[in-house]
Amino acid sequence: MTYDAAVTCDAERVETDLGSRIRRVQAVMKSAGVDAVVVTPGADLRYLTGYDALPLERLTALVVPADGEPVLVVPRLEQAEAERSPGARAGIRLEAHAETEDAYGMALRSVRGAQRLAVSDWTPALHLFSLHGALPHADFQPAGSLLSDLRLRKGPDELGALRRAAAAIDRVHDRMTEFLEVGRSEREVAADLGNAILAEGHACVDFVIVGSGPNGASPHHSISDRLLDNGDPIVVDIGGTMPSGYCSDSTRTYVVGSQPDAEFLRYYGVLLQAQQAQCDAVRPGVSAEYVDRIGRRLISDAGYGDRFIHRAGHGIGLDTHERPYIVEGNDCELEPGMVFSVEPGIYLPNRHGARIEDIVAVTSDGAERLNRTPRELTVVAG
Repeated sequence: MTYDAAVTCDAERVETDLGSRIRRVQAVMKSAGVDAVVVTPGADLRYLTGYDALPLERLTALVVPADGEPVLVVPRLEQAEAERSPGARAGIRLEAHAETEDAYGMALRSVRGAQRLAVSDWTPALHLFSLHGALPHADFQPAGSLLSDLRLRKGPDELGALRRAAAAIDRVHDRMTEFLEVGRSEREVAADLGNAILAEGHACVDFVIVGSGPNGASPHHSISDRLLDNGDPIVVDIGGTMPSGYCSDSTRTYVVGSQPDAEFLRYYGVLLQAQQAQCDAVRPGVSAEYVDRIGRRLISDAGYGDRFIHRAGHGIGLDTHERPYIVEGNDCELEPGMVFSVEPGIYLPNRHGARIEDIVAVTSDGAERLNRTPRELTVVAG
């Protein structure tokens, strides 16, 4: 069997032609004048091999020459796991290094003559400097732009995996009445949410934000021991990674107990309108910055422009945050298969905040919202 074969991830059926992905990497490398790419553990390695490798002090690296067969170099104690990976089962050559062997020399043995070598962006300095020491004559550069271009447009299998991820996190939001209650702490709520994320089908919990009252004004607050109070707005932003490796991410804002104050209700209505306008704007040919701009303008016109303090969205796939970024200055034209969040927010320091976030996929003539839970303000009896 060659690495051109289609393979299946055991944990979730995501059919992937790894050979096609390797060939696409090689085509991009040739056009960029890069002789070899070194990919260390992370989303890029999983994309190209299906191997969810541990990031260790011992080297794990996929080396892809512009011409020729790739090789996956792993520590010997990781060999058994690597051999079970889709890439190895489909025929990608595997080499294991012992504790006393020169792993970096082994990894670069087949590309000793390389003059330009690209290394995945998240490679630790420990490995980067050692790779450079093993090939000191070569010019090293980041591989991020080469590899992220490949992952930018999702195929049908990836879209299916992202739909399943969105449905799983939606099921957690559907259970919010179990968790939000006056007198409970953010930390207690977060613990229950983490368990629910796993129970609804995720392999791991990536993040849980429970921002109640004034804590909701900090977009990345995470959690604290603050107790939920009557009338508190609560920003709940949750996400995880599915067995397929694809991620979920969705934010809803709730109120516990009684109705919140009038200003919150006013700007939540503005936020709801802005998020709807941004989702409606998504279609092939429009720019990423246009989607950001159309919602930001509505929020600014309502007097809250300086309270929308982050970009409108980020791409999602094997990473929670990846290209395309939905932000002013990004003139990238949207194309079918691109998937990203749309998540405007309004934050009033020391008072409260709100955010609404959906994952959106660009279709041939518009967009599909992958998240389906209600976006209107939900008051949870507490």
